[in-house]
Amino acid sequence: MTPVLEIKGLEAGYGPLRVLHGIDLTVAEGERVGILGLNGHGKTTMLRAIVDLVDWRQGEILYDGESIMKAPTYALARRGVVLMPQGDALFPGLSIKDNLDSGAYPGGSWRKRKERRDYVCEIFPRLGERLNQVVGTLSGGERRMCSIGRGLMSEARLYLVDEPSLGLGPGIAKGICDTLMTLDLQGGALLIAEQNRPLIDGKIDRAFRMHGGELTPDTGEDGGH
Repeated sequence: MTPVLEIKGLEAGYGPLRVLHGIDLTVAEGERVGILGLNGHGKTTMLRAIVDLVDWRQGEILYDGESIMKAPTYALARRGVVLMPQGDALFPGLSIKDNLDSGAYPGGSWRKRKERRDYVCEIFPRLGERLNQVVGTLSGGERRMCSIGRGLMSEARLYLVDEPSLGLGPGIAKGICDTLMTLDLQGGALLIAEQNRPLIDGKIDRAFRMHGGELTPDTGEDGGH
């Protein structure tokens, strides 16, 4: 079986700064893989590097067995690689509906946007109750639901989720992470960066620790911090 994602010897950074140091990682179909570690150690940079949103990269990244090192970000989105960024990154003056629909850009997702929107609202019923509400008036938890929901609007094969619990209260963060962990991947894969281990512990297939830009298998000995 061809892995969904293979990263080999990846180094990446911003300007003259190297953040990642020789990252190796393989994610198979149907897998949920967690990247644990404190902020500032390279989790976000790794996810951004996969979709070509860093200043420079070296090494190799394969998606379904094909190199994507030269593929632009928009082309990867069309091919089913979806990044759900840290924070909200929404259009505050637009409604929930419009924000969700903006995620239906790749492939044939736009033609199916009503169907995809209904799917998102089944996952996050609160969004369905407020579809016409302006995003800038939502609570932090509702904005995060909308941000994640926008990522679910496309028919993705690889979900890259960056710190879904960031800035949220414990109860809301747990609810959002629980929802992500029960998504039907339909043969795809999910790679999630999270510093709060208990939110994903026991719900992922494998975990790795990012420290100082280096990725190693997680032993679970430090309680998730």
